[in-house]
Amino acid sequence: MSHIDIRRKHTRSIKDARAAIERVAEHLAEKFDVEYGWDGNTMEFSRGGVDGHIALSAKEVHVTAQLGFLLGAIKGPIEREIHQYLDREFG
Repeated sequence: MSHIDIRRKHTRSIKDARAAIERVAEHLAEKFDVEYGWDGNTMEFSRGGVDGHIALSAKEVHVTAQLGFLLGAIKGPIEREIHQYLDREFG
C-alpha cells in the first residue's frame, strides 16, 4: 500500500478553513469518485482502494490517505492534484 501524508499551514479561521476543505473535497469527489463526511473537524473520505482523512486544526491542514495497489500506481498524480487544490484554497 502507498501512503499520502500532506501538511499545510494556514491562517484562516476554522470556519473558513472548513469551507475551503469542503470545496477541496467536492473537487476530489468529482475527480476520484470518493465519498466523504465530517466527524468534528476531520473530514473522512473513502472509495474502493483509498481511505483517508483531512484533519483541520487552528493552524494546519493534514491530509492522509492509504492507497490500494491500483491507486498506488498513480500516487504521484493524486498527490499533485491534492496540492493544487490546497494551493488554490489556501494560497
